[in-house]
Amino acid sequence: MPPIIAPSILAADFANLEREVKMVNSSDAQWFHIDVMDGVFVPNISLGMPVVKAIRKHAQKPLDVHLMIVHPDRYITDFRKAGADVLTVHYEACTHLHRTLQAIKAEGMQAGVALNPHTPPENLEEIITDVDLVCLMSVNPGFGGQKFIERTYDKIRRLKTMINRQGSQAKIEIDGGVNIANARSLLDAGADVLVAGNFVFASDNPTQTISDLLAV
Repeated sequence: MPPIIAPSILAADFANLEREVKMVNSSDAQWFHIDVMDGVFVPNISLGMPVVKAIRKHAQKPLDVHLMIVHPDRYITDFRKAGADVLTVHYEACTHLHRTLQAIKAEGMQAGVALNPHTPPENLEEIITDVDLVCLMSVNPGFGGQKFIERTYDKIRRLKTMINRQGSQAKIEIDGGVNIANARSLLDAGADVLVAGNFVFASDNPTQTISDLLAV
């Protein structure tokens, strides 16, 4: 199976958001990745429901919405209404993670769980068969353009072993510091989805950069 490339809208030109969305539509990327930050769970504030809704109006591909927020349960229905296809919450932000995942699925979305760099993948042992996507943060969440954390490769392999052992269908997504130099190694370790922000949107030819990531 070819990897899924999910350009991160956080790195797009927000003054020309419609143009950036249409660029992703015309590219070989399969998903849009949208980071929602509240300034509480992470030290940054990004876009919310109105911008997700605006992107949905023009996007022709699934919206992979990553909630870096406290109390994500409050907003599950709102993000489904805004157009999310995949909704990812942080393990560290959910007291009752299984219930949160069930609520996401009840709204008709795929349910994802994100792990911060310090969180072991083994913490998902009891719910891995209920998860559609595990997003491994390969940088500390909150800001784009950070240096990739090398220990991520080991986490991918451990998570892949758990997924295979339990017969889970969960995809492994890598978010942070993804580029052409490490994409092949990430896929070889077991990743299925690569989120790329600055590497795509800051390049001279974003559509070609996306194609290059798919072809590694």
